Amino acid sequence: MAGACVGFLLHNRYRASVTMGNTGSLAIGGALAAMASCSGMFIPLFIASGILVIEVIAVVIQELSFQAIQGALARSLTDFVFQIFPFRTAESLQGRARSFFQVPPLHHYLELYGMKEPSIVTGAYFISAFLAVLAGYVGLVSA
Repeated sequence: MAGACVGFLLHNRYRASVTMGNTGSLAIGGALAAMASCSGMFIPLFIASGILVIEVIAVVIQELSFQAIQGALARSLTDFVFQIFPFRTAESLQGRARSFFQVPPLHHYLELYGMKEPSIVTGAYFISAFLAVLAGYVGLVSA
């Protein structure tokens, strides 16, 4: 499975020509979850999937901030949070709603602020490689 994933990544670097889709990604995720379940290595799996966790947290923050804006009490709480954390707001771009990120997935947010897609992908590769090595170390130490 690892060889197939590495081959896919090497063949499909910047300007991807093949999309994996739901079937492939769900099969890989299911296989990883099954291996973690059989070996009891849930912490290393969580560490290795750090990029996914960061992306999911960004989307959750975006959705919660939009839901919190709809209530009057939440509106004042949101204003208080934006005074403490000086994030740019979507209000300055659209005039409608305030949010932590203008676009929910974090990689699109980075593109909005001027980072080029190849540098975002390269950074994600390096972070994923570091997290994979760290997860392997944690797995070896905890075994």
